Amino acid sequence: MKSRVIFTVFAMLVVVAIPGCNWSRDSDDQRAREEKTRDEVAKATERAKPALEDAGRKIGEAAKEAANEAQAAAEGVREGWNRGGHPLVNVNVAPESELVTLPGITRRDARRIVDGRPYQDKHDLVVKDVLSEAAYQKIRERITSK
Repeated sequence: MKSRVIFTVFAMLVVVAIPGCNWSRDSDDQRAREEKTRDEVAKATERAKPALEDAGRKIGEAAKEAANEAQAAAEGVREGWNRGGHPLVNVNVAPESELVTLPGITRRDARRIVDGRPYQDKHDLVVKDVLSEAAYQKIRERITSK
């Protein structure tokens, strides 16, 4: 019982003494420094915001322009390809010598194409295991089976 009374008195002294001790002042100073830091960072962010928004707009515009240019380049390649340089090769009638002019097609591949005829569809080259899908993807825009 006596120890309980001593403990209670000690606890009351601590509660009363803390506001006047240096710990309280240190924590007030710390809070003031933290508040000042938050305020300075908020002001710096506010000042930087227009520049960041402007930079974001410019990046968006540049990305859009790059995408448009890439699209135009792709269309130009397609037009150039279709204009004349490379007529379609019919896999049902082309001789081996013409088939080997296709990208990635070896003499062996050309012989297998000839031996696998006829083809209802150009993708039959893959279906009939004449070419791998990867090899077919390289030539699919340059061949026909009609």
